[in-house]
Amino acid sequence: MDAVNATARPASTAFAWSGKQKLALLALLAYTVYVIAQIDLSPARLLSGLHQGARFLSRMFPPDMGKMDVLWEGIRETLQIAVLATVGGVALSLPVGLMAARNMVPHWVCAIARSLIAVCRAVHPVITAIMFVKAVGFGPLAGILALTVATVGFVGKLFADAIEEISHKQIEAVRATGASFGNVVLFGVLPQVMSRFVGFATYQLDSNLRNSTMVGIVGAGGIGGALFSAFLRFEYSFVCTILATVIAIIVVGELVVNATRKALDV
Repeated sequence: MDAVNATARPASTAFAWSGKQKLALLALLAYTVYVIAQIDLSPARLLSGLHQGARFLSRMFPPDMGKMDVLWEGIRETLQIAVLATVGGVALSLPVGLMAARNMVPHWVCAIARSLIAVCRAVHPVITAIMFVKAVGFGPLAGILALTVATVGFVGKLFADAIEEISHKQIEAVRATGASFGNVVLFGVLPQVMSRFVGFATYQLDSNLRNSTMVGIVGAGGIGGALFSAFLRFEYSFVCTILATVIAIIVVGELVVNATRKALDV
């Protein structure tokens, strides 16, 4: 009888929201209205912002091509920061991710590694860059260190989660031969997760290309410093040139990353 009633239930009520879902939606709408009132978001302010934004964009054209030496120097540093931070962060993510996998190491080792990953992920790269600027001074070294920390936090967590999902049959087969822990990792673990790890690394390279621009704003090297200086000097035409170059680099980097993933089948 229950099955008959279930099949005879009208389609309009089959997907109807429950009382709890409606209450949650009302609470979300009420909080949204409260937030809008608190931050002084009004149609007049939005219209004023659109007008100011149009004036700002009009001052950015035509782009200024007279400071190409400054532009290319910043772009060179940005690429160096992104590549070195990715290589260093990925190299550190391998042991950290392995130690953070619950099925590979004792619980206390896993807890330490997971805590390290959480710390690396908790702080935004810009904040980390400010800290490293205070520690090692202005320049690309601070940006490399900041993005290396961010890479360990992201890739290390994903790598640890990937190891926890592998099949134990291959690991047990390698262990049955009397292999050491290193050989178990080399022949039992890495073959199962290497394709995913390459995918994580290529994605992080793309992310570091974008973040390397942000960390430069706080003095950690790269094109971000030139961009911030151009804003301070009201050189909006040069700002347009920098932004267009950064967008082009990100697009090219995305194409390279996608081609790499396709070639490696990840």
